[in-house]
Amino acid sequence: MISQDNCQEGSTETISITSRCEIHHKNKLYDTAYLMNRENTDQVIHCQFPLHGQAILAIFNEAIATSTALYEYQPRTLATIETWFRTKAEHNYPVIGMEDSNGILMGFATYGTFRPYAAYQYSVEHSVYVDAKFRNRGIGKQLLQELILLAQQQNYHAMIGGIDGSNQISIKLHQSLGFTHCGSIKEVGFKFDRWLNLEFYQLILSTPDLS
Repeated sequence: MISQDNCQEGSTETISITSRCEIHHKNKLYDTAYLMNRENTDQVIHCQFPLHGQAILAIFNEAIATSTALYEYQPRTLATIETWFRTKAEHNYPVIGMEDSNGILMGFATYGTFRPYAAYQYSVEHSVYVDAKFRNRGIGKQLLQELILLAQQQNYHAMIGGIDGSNQISIKLHQSLGFTHCGSIKEVGFKFDRWLNLEFYQLILSTPDLS
């Protein structure tokens, strides 16, 4: 699911990725040196459970408690976040974040399996969350832009986001980056005493080259 400008926040230590990093996917190596600060002292970083687990847990749980960004009722635990990180690492799925100059995690983004069947191997479903304290600063857009670059680097072809129909901020964000509406599921969720509609937005990438 996709949160609004959407993510929540706090970390302990700044990790700069202005140096070269590597991601392995499908037995290929991709250079992600572009993960760097482009405008100011804010840093796009690769999140790690020991450094960012608590912050990401807080972000998830705030979204669960106060919004329809996640169709969940119960708060997550730190153990579930640790398992979540482990699963991402096992499949070479990135978890990126943006920290301010004080090392505070302002938001994070990731993608993962769209459907667990072989023919979907070039498709991913993504999510972007921004700490409530840091919304309306363009953080969600910067994170999604970096996520698109990573998906291209990892040779994916389709990015899909499932967005609650009332989340116009996230819908407009996706539209601004070229995502198009590709489907609706009416009244598929129930939260806060009302039915929820789920909207799907998709971006088709030029990768991979299968010629």
